[in-house]
Order: sequence, then C-alpha cells, then structure tokens
Amino acid sequence: MKVFSKIDSFVRLFRQAVQGEHKEYTSGSIDRAIFMLSIPMILEMVMESLFAVVDIYFVSRLHDNDAVASVGLTESVLTIVYSIAIGLSMGGTAMVARRIGEKDVRSANEAAIQVIYIGIGVSALISFVGIFFAADILRVMGGSEALIQKGTGYTRWMFAGNVTITLLFLINAVFRGAGDASLAMRSLWLANILNMLLGPLFIFGWGPIPGFGVEGAAIATNLGRGAGVVFQFYYLLKGRGVLKLQRKYMLVNWEVIGRLLKVSLISVLQFLIASASWIFLMRIVSRFGSATTAGYIIAVRIIMFALLPAWGMANASATLVGQNLGAGQPDRAEKSVWRAAFFNVVFLGTVTIIFLILAEPLLGFFTSDASVIKSGVQCLQIVCLGYVFYAYGMVVSQSFNGAGDTRTPTLINLVGFWMFQIPLAYTLSIVMEMGSPGVYAAISIAESAIAVAGILLFRQGRWKTVKI
Repeated sequence: MKVFSKIDSFVRLFRQAVQGEHKEYTSGSIDRAIFMLSIPMILEMVMESLFAVVDIYFVSRLHDNDAVASVGLTESVLTIVYSIAIGLSMGGTAMVARRIGEKDVRSANEAAIQVIYIGIGVSALISFVGIFFAADILRVMGGSEALIQKGTGYTRWMFAGNVTITLLFLINAVFRGAGDASLAMRSLWLANILNMLLGPLFIFGWGPIPGFGVEGAAIATNLGRGAGVVFQFYYLLKGRGVLKLQRKYMLVNWEVIGRLLKVSLISVLQFLIASASWIFLMRIVSRFGSATTAGYIIAVRIIMFALLPAWGMANASATLVGQNLGAGQPDRAEKSVWRAAFFNVVFLGTVTIIFLILAEPLLGFFTSDASVIKSGVQCLQIVCLGYVFYAYGMVVSQSFNGAGDTRTPTLINLVGFWMFQIPLAYTLSIVMEMGSPGVYAAISIAESAIAVAGILLFRQGRWKTVKI
C-alpha cells in the first residue's frame, strides 16, 4: 500500500508541475521546489532535444552528406545567434527572478517587456547579415562549392528567421524567472511538434507542396517556432500566468534596459566564447572530410539529446538562486544548487553508460555509411566520458547567472575554451596526428576542467553579494 501511495503522490506532484500550479519556491522543501521547477524545464528541453534528433534524421534521409554537413556548418555559426539569445535570456531570468523573490511583480513585468525589445532589435541585425551573406558564411566554414550550392537556402532561411528563435528563447527565459516554467514548456512543445510535423512535408514535398530538400528543414523550423512565439504573446497579453503585458508596461524604459544590458552583455560574451569555440572545433573536424563531419554532426545531435534535459535541471537552479536571493535567503539558494547538481549527476551518469554501450546502434539509426558511423561513435563515446563533471559544471554555471554574477562563468569560459580547449584540440588532432578523435578528447578534457574550476569558485560564495 505504501508503494501505491508514493506512486500516487509522485503522479500528483508531476501533474501539478506540468500544469504550473505551484509558484512559491522560497519556502518549504528544496527537493520539492527543484522537482516542481525542473520537471517542466526538463520536458521543455526533452522536446528541444527530440526535435534536434528528428530534424537531422529527416535531412539524413536525403542520403547526401553535403546536406547534413550544410546543416552542421550553418548551426555552428548559428550558435552565435543562440549565444546572444541565451545571454540576453540569462539577464532576463536573473532580473525577473530577483523581482519576483522581492514580491515586486510590476518591476518583473517591466523587465520582461524590455527584454523583448532588446531581442527584436538584435535579431533584425542578424537577419540582415544572413540574408546577404549566406554563401559566404558556408565558405568561411570550409564548405565545398557543391555544399554551398545546396546549403545556401537553408542558411539564408535560418538567419533571416532568427527572430523566432531569439524571442522563443527570451520569452521562455522570463517565464522561467517568474516561476512559470510550465508556460515555457508548452510554448516550446507547440513550436517543436509543429516543426517535426512540417519538416518531412517541406523537405520531401507532399501534394501541391514541392520538396525543398535541406532548405525545407529551415522553412519548417521558422514556421514552427513562429507559432510558439505567437502562443507566448497570447499568454502574456491574456495575463494567465505571473507576468502580464499591459499598456502601462509597454513604454521603453531605458533605465531598465541599461541594467539588463549590464547583466546580459557579459552573459552574451560568456556564451559567445563557448559558441565560437565550437565553430573552431567544427572547422578542425571539417578538415577530415564530409563523412567525418557528418558523423560528428549526428553525434553532437545525440549528445544534445541528453544534455538539453540536463540543462533543464540547471535552469531550475538558476531560478531558485535568483528568487531566493531576492527573498534574502542566500543559504537556501546555495543548498538548492548542490541538490540540483546531485540529481543531474545521477541522470548524466546513467546516460554515459548508455552511450558507451549503445553508441553504434544509435548512429546506425541515422545512417548506414560505415565511415560516418565510425566518426560518430568515436565522438559519442569519448565526449560522454566528461558527463559526470559536466553535470556539476552546468548547474553551477547557470547558478552564477541566476544570481546575476555573469562575470565569473565568462572568465571561466574564456580560459577553458579559448586558452585550453581549442589549442588542445588542434594539438591532438593536427600536430599529434590523432585526427578527429583528438578533437573529441579535447572536448571531454576541457569541459571537465571547466566544471572543476566552476565548483571551486562557486564555493567561495561571492555570487551571494551581487546586486541587480
């Protein structure tokens, strides 16, 4: 009977978390708060990771390594866009969470609308670059002329429509900061379900709709994510969650924008440093041919399938840190971080075992090309060796950001990625002639070192005194 009672209690809590019924995270059980916040965030990220795998699966059905490679090269550069969006979103999450912790809902709403204004302005500039320089972007990334001819349409669509990606990130970030993680989950689920349904339709064609090939994947992405943004604005305007966009909040508030940018720009730099390192890694891997590149790209999608749910746990810790600091409870904020990190280690430790055992079948699901599978298996098995360290690292990094201390993880990333990971990847793969496995080893070693550095600095506690 006790077992059934516990199952019933778990199901009830799970339902409450998904429906967003619980909004108070500054009192009561820390484990319960982590559960209620992280479940919708994990489900949100599960859908994001599922989309990434499904998207590359349909592109791989074109049986064209150049098509797969063009997606990878484009997304390597798009990580800059994602970095800007994530950086801005961390400022939004930190400020909204802090105001909610202080019970200042009006200021939380003002911060939310200013974040949206910033996002629209930034995405307009990125669209201009992508529309007119799509082919040049692929060429700089080392794409062949055949690849450029096939992939330019995909690149142009992805950059031109980046406003949908940017706003989806930013608005979900303010939802999470307000404790409305279930709304963020629903908007991303809507966006990605539509994306997965429209993907094969536009890639292969159906009825009156022609097949656009790899370009169709980008069209589907923009339509799906655009629908998710419409859903977000619907809820903001209706005010069914904590936040509500009323006319009195719609004016541009330069003082709030200034404070947001002060926190966010360092955070943007933090993620740009990390993203730019991935561009260099992709550039090194592309030296070993399209098959190796395709294997690497597929493996990275599978890796993200595991890491994105783990990021859901990390995002939960960021919200808990921000709200508890706002409520004047720094010790509770710190306890929340260590508990979230422990749960993350359990999850990613399990994933590591799965990847080590099932790497080849997982890659074989996407392609039958032996050379592509070989590269992908090597990537998957080597990179996952650093997962246990990374489980702690991602939670600690997001907790710094949730506190508004974006400077510390930025410095860690600068040293860890640019001064350690990139030189190590080049040395192992080119100088020591290890080939692409040298790049994969550098990723695992560097991510582990970055995690250890983050833990040591977090324990010093200076993040508890940051004012935003």
